[in-house]
Parts: sequence; C-alpha cells; structure tokens
Amino acid sequence: MKDVSTEPEPSSAGADSAPRTVGGSKAFALLLVITGAAGLLAAWVITIDKFKLLEAKVEGTTFVPGCSLNPVVSCGSVMESKQAEAFGFPNPMLGLVCYGIVICVGMSLLARARFPRWYWLTFNFGTLFGVGFCTWLQFQSLYRIGALCLWCSLAWVATILMFWYVTSFNVRNDFLPAPRWLKGFFSEFTWVLPVLHIGVIGILIMTRWWDFWTS
Repeated sequence: MKDVSTEPEPSSAGADSAPRTVGGSKAFALLLVITGAAGLLAAWVITIDKFKLLEAKVEGTTFVPGCSLNPVVSCGSVMESKQAEAFGFPNPMLGLVCYGIVICVGMSLLARARFPRWYWLTFNFGTLFGVGFCTWLQFQSLYRIGALCLWCSLAWVATILMFWYVTSFNVRNDFLPAPRWLKGFFSEFTWVLPVLHIGVIGILIMTRWWDFWTS
C-alpha cells in the first residue's frame, strides 16, 4: 500500500481547460473494496441480530447473539443500548448504505474510472464522518455501555483504514493542501497512522477492563 498514485492524464485538445480527474491504483481500489466489504458484513450481521432481538421481545423469549461471549464481549448489551440508535434508527442501517458506497467506489477504480477533486473531497468527508462516528461509539462502548461488540470492532477497523488511506490519497494528489514533508510521509508511511490509531484503541480496551482480562 506504499504507492496509490494516479496514472497520467490522457492527452486531449481541451485538457488544459477541463478539470483534472484522478483514478487510483489497483492496490488502493482493492483496499476500498475489502474494507467496504468488511464493514458491510459487520453491518449486515448486526442488523440480522437486531431483528432477532426484536422478534424475541415480541414473542416473550430471549435471544443471545453469537458474539455475546462474556460480560465484556457482549454484542447484545451494545445492540440494546440507546447509543445503538444514534439517529433514531439502528446504526447498522447507516452502515449498509455507506459501506456499500465504498465498495462501489473501489469497484469503479478497478474499472479504471477517474474522478474530479470535488468527488474525492466529498468521499474523504464521508470517511471523516465515519471515523468520527466510530470514535464516538468507541467512547460510548468503553465508558458508558461497558461492553464490546466484535462486529462493531470489525467496522471500526475497516473505517479507520479507509479514512487514513483516502486522506493520504488526497494529500499526495494535491486535493488537500499539505507541506512537502507530509506528502513524502504519506507516500512512504501511510500504514503507520492506521496502525497507531488502532493500537491506541486496543490499549484503551486493555486498560478499561484490565482486571477482567488478567483475572
């Protein structure tokens, strides 16, 4: 994932007056497809389990999601929290749409599609919203709900990866203003940022339930 730079612009008579369009490498496209698919899988499984929880309540029975393994790793506790419907509907329904869009972008790049600056910045804003929302959910999960959802964690990791690589793409293609040293850093070490980001979350999870993990 070192280099996701674009191919040269095709030459044409009106190239100077036309807005610049950019396509990504195969590696970048595959990263979007894979992370989008991982997030979509997580959103789909959580949606199905949410339906089963609601059905069980109507029937007066109990349903325990398969990823509810112990008091800490308890998907059911997260799904039944008020934070699981932050916008008035189940959060995974938003994921079904957004991760599907990411897959479409990745597949378009595999087909050698090229997009203008406004498109890439809009896409970057979408990933920024996604990583911001995931950060809020992480805080709620650790310090308010007091439980973890494994499928949510998969979606978090996928969103973090796509955010940093899309941001790197835009910086290196001059769609986002940045000094030369930062462009050089993104060209060589983009992977460092998502690794550090995910590592910090892992440390917070370990310290939040240290007594449980070590008992």
